[in-house]
Formats: sequence, C-alpha cells, structure tokens
Amino acid sequence: MRATWRGLPAKRYEVGLEQGLDVPAADGSPLITDHYFPRGEGDFPTLLVRSPYGRGLPWSPMYGVLFAEQGFHVILQSCRGTGGSGGRFHLWRNEPADGRAAVAWLREQPWFDGRLAAIGPSYLGYVQWALALDPPPELKAMVVQLGLHDPRALFHAGGVLHLDTALAVGAGMTYQHRGTGPFLRATMRLQRNLRAITTARPLRRAYESALGEVPWLDGVMTHPDADDPYWDGASLAHAADRTTVPTALVTGWHDVLADQVFEQYDGLRRAGCETTLLVGPWTHTSALQQGWPAVFAESLAWLRAHLDDDRSALRPTRVRVHMSGAEEWQDVLDWPLLTPRTAWYATPDAHLSPHARPSAEPAPLTAFRYDPADPTPSVGGRLLSRTAGARDNRALEARDDVVTFTGPPLTAPVEILGPVTARLALSTDTGHCDVVTRLCDVSPEGRSTNVCDGVAQVRSTADLPTEVTVSMSSAAHRFAAGHRIRWQISAGAHPRYARNAGTGVPRAEATEFTPTRITLHTPSALLLPER
Repeated sequence: MRATWRGLPAKRYEVGLEQGLDVPAADGSPLITDHYFPRGEGDFPTLLVRSPYGRGLPWSPMYGVLFAEQGFHVILQSCRGTGGSGGRFHLWRNEPADGRAAVAWLREQPWFDGRLAAIGPSYLGYVQWALALDPPPELKAMVVQLGLHDPRALFHAGGVLHLDTALAVGAGMTYQHRGTGPFLRATMRLQRNLRAITTARPLRRAYESALGEVPWLDGVMTHPDADDPYWDGASLAHAADRTTVPTALVTGWHDVLADQVFEQYDGLRRAGCETTLLVGPWTHTSALQQGWPAVFAESLAWLRAHLDDDRSALRPTRVRVHMSGAEEWQDVLDWPLLTPRTAWYATPDAHLSPHARPSAEPAPLTAFRYDPADPTPSVGGRLLSRTAGARDNRALEARDDVVTFTGPPLTAPVEILGPVTARLALSTDTGHCDVVTRLCDVSPEGRSTNVCDGVAQVRSTADLPTEVTVSMSSAAHRFAAGHRIRWQISAGAHPRYARNAGTGVPRAEATEFTPTRITLHTPSALLLPER
C-alpha cells in the first residue's frame, strides 16, 4: 500500500501493536480495540479512531500504522455491535455515550498524556461529531474526512430517496466489519442482483436477496420526512454550530457527503472555531485512494499543529480547492466566497444565455415525457460506486427524456467558484415528478462532462407552472475558451435516485407507475457563481 501512495512522508518510528483490547462501552458491552504505538522514548499524543467497518483493511495501515509511524498512539476501536464488539449497532443512538466511555478508558492508561485528537472518514466522522456534542477537555483537535453528520440527509435529499447510496451503505455497514471475504461476497451479490433490486415493485426489502434482513436499512428507506420522529437525535449539525475544538475538514467535489462537509464548515465558522477545508477532485472513495497522500499530509499538518504545537506545515489560507477544467489547486480565503451569481437563461431554441430576456409571463420552453418503467439512467456524479465522478454524458443526453440548453462557444474562460443553483418553472400532467438538473462542460469535440448537479421532488398542476429552486451543490471549475456551458434537465437518474411513481405513493411502497409529461417554462435559469 505504501508503494501505491506516492509522496508519503518517511516514517519516524517503528510501530508496536496491542490487539483485541476490551474497552467498556457506556452500557458495559466490550468494545474491541487495537492500540498502535510508536516504539520510542518519550510521550506521544493519542488519536481516537472509532469505526463500524472493522479494524482490518484499510483502517489498520491507513490510520493505525501510518500515524503511529509519525509519533502518535492510535486507538482503533470497533463501534458497538460491529467487529466483534458487544451490544447491537444503531446508526446514531450509541455514539455520543460510547465515545465518552472510550475517553474515560484512555484516562486510565499509563501512556496517555492528556493530548487527544479524533480522526476518520465517513461514519468515522459521525462519531467525531458525537464526541464533540460534549467534548472532553483532552480533545484538542478533530480531522473529519468526507464526514457525515446527518444520516437522513445521506439517504434522502430534495425529498428523493438516494437508492444507490442506501444499498451501498447497507452492504458496508452489514458486512465490512466481518472481514474482506464476507464484504466482497455481499458486494458481488448486490451487483449481480442490482437491476432486480432497484426495479422491484415494491422497492421495500427487495435488497434482502443480496444483503439479508437489515432492519435499519428498511427504516431509513421508509421514513423520508425530516420531521418524522424516527430521525430524532440523528442529526449532529448542532455540534459544529457550538464546538470550540479546532477541526480540519476534507471532501471532494464528487463526494456523496460534500454538502454536509460544507455545512460543517459554515457551522464552525459561525461558531468562531478554528477550522480549515480541503476540497479535492475526488469521489467519496477516491479521496482515500488516489487522494490519500494529499489527505494524509493535510491531516498530519493539523494534528501536529494542535497536539505538538508545530504549525510549520499549515497552509496560509483556511480553504484550498481543486479547480476542475484547469486541473490546479487554488488557495482561497474562505468558503463560499462572496461571488456574484450570473443567471444563464434557457431559451425556446435550446440555447443558454446570460443575455436573454425572458418574457414577463411564463411561456413554454420545451416538454418531455418521463416513464418510471423505463427510467432515465444515472451517469457519474455523487455515487459510492466506481462509476462516480465526472463522466461523458453524450449517450444520456441523446435520450428523449433528457433536455439540454447549451451556450455558445466561449471567447474567454469562465470560472465559477461557489454554490450553483437552478431556478425552474414547470408543470406536469400528473402533479408528481422529480427534476434532476446538471451543469456540464462541453468540449470543442462535443464531449459533455458533468460538473455538479441536484435533485428535487416537485408537486405541480397542469394549469399553472410551479417555481422550483434546486441546489446543485458547489463547484470550482474553469470552462476554457472554445468550450460551452450546458444545462441538462431530466426527471430521474436511476438507480442513483429511487423512481418517482407519478402517483404520489411513497417510493419504497409504490407498485403502480404512471408516466408523466413535464413542461418547462420561462423564466428558467441556471445561476452560476462567476468570478
């Protein structure tokens, strides 16, 4: 693995390991824990890594070995009900108390010198926010990499079930902590049965053919509403709003959790907390693969600054982003910058223009038909699968159920930096649809590459257009001279999103589908943060 990651720093210490320690959870259940430590004289700070995914690959080398080599004790602990730990796993109920119990155990260890940081990606970030709800005095820093703070928003956004993500998380949470073999076999079963699972009527529990019975997965799929009591206590957004623990954040433009990371940064800044943000050209998984040398360097610099009082490797600005299109890193003062947004209007001739003047009264622009029995497929974007990221959209855009509006060839580069939004006026003949809106960069050769996108569930009537605003997340992208800006619109992206049945029946329960005709009206526009 070291040979795979070019540019890692040379190790400072040989590494020792105490394996299979029993640490009591808040309810007394044993949490199985591995302790990695540098073989050297003197005191070393401690990193707490709590995971529901087991303690083997890739966590052992990436966190246990690599950070211990740099002079840290590393506590790698399996969450309750996973990896041999006692009790029963729950997505959000146990982590605050169990995190405090782990710190209480640390205080009793003769090698613990009172300097503590937490680190880890994805759900390993969620357990950090759980600890930050009532941070122990020893907690000097956190490094939240591609981190979660709101489980509901991971599975449902814009009123739409993120089906592909739910299935991937279901496989990971259920099998990864059991070892590489069981996890790979479950993943292969899921891939073999994916079409049957994602097109089942009803969708509910169709995953059991690949994953078996997973009660929490059934729960998250059948409770889409944010105000449902089912989700009480799930979101830890308030932890970022009030914590004083210095926190480094890492994400990627195609990370499924990028919007949550941006929310975390905003909360930390409003709380006056010391923070930093790194956004790379990564998906949720590639950040820990191709991006690992950069992520490791960022994390190590933050830990040394706050545990060893060595700030020499910190960068000069709070925020560093990778600008796609230009393929370069840029340091910026904050996020988002106060960048004015330019409205690019859709026109009836399928053009996109910042100079078009829409009519005062809504007028039809175009119409298309969405058939949930033959759903618009998903191409790239924010997925957990290997097909995530920037992809060629030409085959997708050739479909009858996808419409595009394209600007003229640019005479000079256009740079966007910040949140992208779509503002649409539309009507339907069924009253029920989704809208998927995507920003693309079209090369002189005609390749259409996705930059960012968003989705929203729509309730409408055939008589009056409904105004819908869709958040398309954020981007840092340069459209080169000669390229064109394209706005792509459809009513689905399957199996990334569960299909809208066109009837108003909840997605997990629907058995009957009705095709929907969607009409787009003026003044519909794409709002770009140009600088």
